[in-house]
Amino acid sequence: MRTEIQHHADTIQKSLELLAQRMDRETAGHRLEEFNAMIEAGDIWNDPAKAQKLMRDRQALMDQISTFELIDSGLRDNVELIELGEAEGDQEIVAEAENAIRELVTLAQAKELEALLDGEADSNDTFLEINAGAGGTESCDWASMLARMYVRWAEKKGYKVETQAISEGEEAGIKSVSYKISGMNAYGWLKSESGVHRLVRISPYDSAARRHTSFSSVWVYPVVDENIEITVPDNEIRIDTYRSSGAGGQHVNTTDSAVRITHLPTGIVVTSSEKSQHQNRANAMAALKSRLYQMELDRRNAAINAQHEAKGDAGWGNQIRSYVLQPYQMVKDLRTSVETSDTQGVLDGDLDRFMAATLAQDVAGKSRAEANAD
Repeated sequence: MRTEIQHHADTIQKSLELLAQRMDRETAGHRLEEFNAMIEAGDIWNDPAKAQKLMRDRQALMDQISTFELIDSGLRDNVELIELGEAEGDQEIVAEAENAIRELVTLAQAKELEALLDGEADSNDTFLEINAGAGGTESCDWASMLARMYVRWAEKKGYKVETQAISEGEEAGIKSVSYKISGMNAYGWLKSESGVHRLVRISPYDSAARRHTSFSSVWVYPVVDENIEITVPDNEIRIDTYRSSGAGGQHVNTTDSAVRITHLPTGIVVTSSEKSQHQNRANAMAALKSRLYQMELDRRNAAINAQHEAKGDAGWGNQIRSYVLQPYQMVKDLRTSVETSDTQGVLDGDLDRFMAATLAQDVAGKSRAEANAD
């Protein structure tokens, strides 16, 4: 087997070792049987929240097992094909098997990164907020472009996206929007997107066709699991109801059903304006608890992961990524230096390269910090 392909095979094998370790392969089959037995018992359905978590945990384990088996069998089968092709002098079989191994190493490395999403809340659903910066229509339009980008990314992942609240721009775009994004590892992937995003382009709103720079902030925080206790005393919050308006036409909501909750000790404000007043209050409280939990995560991780510190209005200098559409095309992450000229692909939701690079950087940083602590 050629040196290049042997190197790929060794890389895949190392990824398999990590995947096996992360899912505790020796006990995985037994744990899956236990999950199935609890689901078949029936009484689990008396507690819908517990049943949902059980189903989610079972699906995650099934995905881990199937991913490991797919990569493991793919490696073994193609190595055998290469050996067979070389023995029989069939270069066509060898070439096909080598190409399969090249594709397999990409999959294995992606799954290895995904396996590293083992933070306390990485597997959770997530809230994602986008706020337009100073700049009026330009920044509002940029915020709407970011919203579309993240919705596209989530849809490609098979995640569920629910709009929690939205504030339309006066002329175009949006001033702010809040989404709940549900799916395995939604928070783990999206947490690296918190920060300020900068757009450079020829403005479609400028009659002189001048180049403009716009900013919008993104804030990501996890949906709190039912097993995480977050207590918010009644005397620490103020609840207001107000009249909200939607995008127009049949979707207009003119009832006083929107809810705004202000957390007095921290000044955190959360809103929900998409459902009934009762549901909006529940949504807003869930968002507030998640924000408070995120603040606690930030405090815990500050020493080894400074980029996860809470970001507020003063974070305009904390740019994480630039999107340049004119005079040339480039998207560059300022933390990892990962860049691409495929700006349209990125704006259509092709964000995995940036998230993966940041995740790998974070994992490496934590490993070094832990090693130094030892």
